[in-house]
Amino acid sequence: MTELFMKLLNMSVNAGWLVLTVLLVRIIFRKAPKWLFPVLWSFVGIRLLMPNALESRLSVIPDISGFSASEQGLLSVKGFTAPVPYVGIVWCTGMAAMLLFEALSYVHLRSKVKTAVRLSSNVYQSEHVNAPFILGLFAPRIYIPFHIKSKELDSIIAHERAHIKRRDHWLKPIAFLILSLHWFNPLMWLAYVLLCRDIEFACDEKVIKELGNEQRADYTQALVVCSVNRRMIAACPLAFGEVGVKDRVKS
Repeated sequence: MTELFMKLLNMSVNAGWLVLTVLLVRIIFRKAPKWLFPVLWSFVGIRLLMPNALESRLSVIPDISGFSASEQGLLSVKGFTAPVPYVGIVWCTGMAAMLLFEALSYVHLRSKVKTAVRLSSNVYQSEHVNAPFILGLFAPRIYIPFHIKSKELDSIIAHERAHIKRRDHWLKPIAFLILSLHWFNPLMWLAYVLLCRDIEFACDEKVIKELGNEQRADYTQALVVCSVNRRMIAACPLAFGEVGVKDRVKS
């Protein structure tokens, strides 16, 4: 476990430079097509899982791996030392807690939609959900509250189906799993939050392109109606009004 943690620690520190690079690109090219930013975040994920995949002689990302374990069983870097076994235990505990949270969130949502009524194909309505969302990986279903008005329904379904076409229902859980491995790095939390925002902006952009002015107004209204007051990092699922509603309406 100690050896694995040391490897992940150095991978996480080096990937931090790529996170900062993506943040800079987001600022400089903020008016670029929104689909571009989730693609950039995917490179961060690849770097965190397979660091050698993005290395080259022309790489502008510096390698600053400097964490090592001494013969005395201490984690050392630039004069700082800490007992490696205890650091490894803390990391493993944090990872297990996050994975447990994700599993319990999934089970809880599954129990809430047991009585959902099928509306059409993979679209279901339930009185026990507050906002539309997608649940499932191999056979994803769209769940919508009963209180949604018919004029907003088409916009919401179009948005969720766009998520499925873009494979966002795979991307977000994988990103959370990566975050669970690198939970000790604040930059990875920031990257995950921004990825979730960029996924929603990219999906909005995809749907809006196919809508007229009146339909866009309905789409905006649907965002407001389905806005969710999120109090914690969401492991799952892809909820329609979960992220950055105010900025998405402006966009």
